[in-house]
Amino acid sequence: MLATTESVELLEYAEQLAQMVLESDIVEQYHICLYKMQNSKETQEKIKRFVNLKELYEEVQRFGKYHPDYKRVMSQIREYKREMDLDTYVAEFKLAENDLQSLLDEISMLVGGAVSKQIKVPSGNPFFDTGSHGSGCGGGGSCGCSA
Repeated sequence: MLATTESVELLEYAEQLAQMVLESDIVEQYHICLYKMQNSKETQEKIKRFVNLKELYEEVQRFGKYHPDYKRVMSQIREYKREMDLDTYVAEFKLAENDLQSLLDEISMLVGGAVSKQIKVPSGNPFFDTGSHGSGCGGGGSCGCSA
């Protein structure tokens, strides 16, 4: 691809947009929550304990209910996951992460929609995945798409 003034301008706009995102309150909150989560010894112990048990869980999953430790591991993995998810710093981080993902999804939809309403932008968010026709591609063709 040859560099034209138009493509250079587009890259500059993209860099400006990226910088605006990086300087946003949402990204700042994300970094604060990440820092708190990574620097809390108690939180890191919960995460480490869950990750270590997750390895055993994956081994148990290979054999299913016939594994001798099946019930104990299944019970413990749920308990450790709940402890980790209910940790204040993990919960705050997950909320900040979701906020950042929503911002990035919105930006993707706006950029894609500015090019064409028919552009499909994967977002991982069902709110955005409905596209301009409101029923997604599971609408049985009623939306008029060629799915």
